[in-house]
Amino acid sequence: MKTDRATAIRQTLFSNGHMSIPEIAEAVGASEPTVRRDLAALELDGAITRTHGGAQIADASATEIEFESREQINLEAKRAIGEAAYAQLRPGSVVFLDAGTTVLQLARLIRLRPMALSVFTNCLPVAQMLMPLQEVSVALLGGTLRMQNASMVGPLAEAALDQLWFDQLFLGATAIAPDLSIYSTNENEARLNRLMLGRAEQSIVLTDSSKLGARATHRVMPLDSRMSIITDAGAATDWTAKIAETGAGLSIVDPK
Repeated sequence: MKTDRATAIRQTLFSNGHMSIPEIAEAVGASEPTVRRDLAALELDGAITRTHGGAQIADASATEIEFESREQINLEAKRAIGEAAYAQLRPGSVVFLDAGTTVLQLARLIRLRPMALSVFTNCLPVAQMLMPLQEVSVALLGGTLRMQNASMVGPLAEAALDQLWFDQLFLGATAIAPDLSIYSTNENEARLNRLMLGRAEQSIVLTDSSKLGARATHRVMPLDSRMSIITDAGAATDWTAKIAETGAGLSIVDPK
């Protein structure tokens, strides 16, 4: 089974829900016998569930694809932000990498250009990405798995954070709302993010410009002089001025 065809089948089922075998075959440009073989292999991997005459995406695989799809949104901006964040890393330091698709770009760069670091994270994809590196020590927080972004949250993760201190925190942000506070869509994630911000010497918030002015339900913390923000050149001038007024540092990167 070709990897690109398997990915196409998973993406097609994720986007369309249940589909018949002829529909899948037409969508991915393969014969029906080939699709049947691919579906059998994908079901063994837990990626899809076969039904009578068709298939649908498995719940866990849907979460993985959703995360992958979110990573593609504003990807060039996220990559540029990741580059700027990588430039702030100091060899030999202890860092915390939060969960999220922008912070994941930083992890990708560490994988490509390893340096001596002690990395703590609550993000499964970050831990998996950095795990093979001899130069990097990786510690994954325990806790309750939040499927939406493959992160660990809850009382166990909070208790672990309370015993730790980091030279640098690289924090993702679901939203920086008009009240100039960081927000999350999840209460447990917001509480954990708040604790992270209290356990680091330097806190660097990585957020693409689409998150500026966005809204989410659970407040993490207002921006202040202890933080620095890295965003992209799509940030409106009035927003950069507002951020400057909070005392937070601000770096703007050009994705081009």
